[in-house]
Amino acid sequence: MNIGQTADASGVTAKMIRYYESIDLIPAASRTGSGYRQYTEKDVQTLRFIKRSRDLGFSIERIRSLLNLWQDRGRQSADVKRLALGYIAELEDDIRKLQSIRDQLQHVASNCHGDGTPDCPILDDLACSPTST
Repeated sequence: MNIGQTADASGVTAKMIRYYESIDLIPAASRTGSGYRQYTEKDVQTLRFIKRSRDLGFSIERIRSLLNLWQDRGRQSADVKRLALGYIAELEDDIRKLQSIRDQLQHVASNCHGDGTPDCPILDDLACSPTST
């Protein structure tokens, strides 16, 4: 398959396929005599794996680890689970931070009259510098 066919089959753009090759996330494709990249069904499966991992928000380095585990038939599922649970813990921390930000913004927005006057508790809050302890 050429790169366009591989992109269509995997759901990964040709630009991203070239990028993944450049960072050694996937092996360099074989080339035709005229220099065109050629991919196999195994390459398509790997790209689908990467795409699904990216859709779940895994970083490139985590995807690299997941790919190594996926390709290692002697792996232990505990290693994969440990990686996933570590990522879940980070996501939960990010969710808590985002909820806190949302709550703070909701509080200052609820104190803003939103009328024609120049007084704005939102801007006042943003202008306040945090006090050091």
